[in-house]
Amino acid sequence: MQIIPPGKKLVLASRSPRRQKLLKDLGISFEVRTQNADEVYPTHLQGKEIAEYLARLKAGALISQLRDNEIVLTSDTIVWCDGESLTKAQNEAEAREMLQKLSGKSHEVITGVCLASVEKQEVFSDTVRVYFRLLSDEEINYYIRNYEPYDKAGAYGIQEWIGMTGITKIEGSYFTVMGLPTHMVWEKLQKF
Repeated sequence: MQIIPPGKKLVLASRSPRRQKLLKDLGISFEVRTQNADEVYPTHLQGKEIAEYLARLKAGALISQLRDNEIVLTSDTIVWCDGESLTKAQNEAEAREMLQKLSGKSHEVITGVCLASVEKQEVFSDTVRVYFRLLSDEEINYYIRNYEPYDKAGAYGIQEWIGMTGITKIEGSYFTVMGLPTHMVWEKLQKF
């Protein structure tokens, strides 16, 4: 089932292999086109405001390059824990610190999405509560050494070993935690 209107084309502005796979699994045809955007946000923003701001910022970097028949989809995922945004870890020490903060408690994963064309723009987000059991230092070190914590908000992927062994419960969409609220994207694209 194709939800992109005839004559229109979806452009995914993301290098994320997870987002690309999720769109493919939805059966949506798209082209990947990225533009670097400095992912800096005003310090007064909180939670979903950050995710939505960054999704809008990424769309803004591509909007001038869009053709009349194109719709761009941008997205940004943040982990919100104890009033702090945990972004992508830059090194092993940062990854360890983030995972220790998440260990034994719950946090929010918020994915903001922007759909934009030359005529209009729509920004939305989805929030999921994720619960981690208490992780040992040995488990955290194993994950950091054997998986890819550096390209993910909060230094973890729900679909990886740490998610399978450490997450005890989620309240909301699994796919939002992966990086794209597929249920909302499907609905919003049909109406866009």
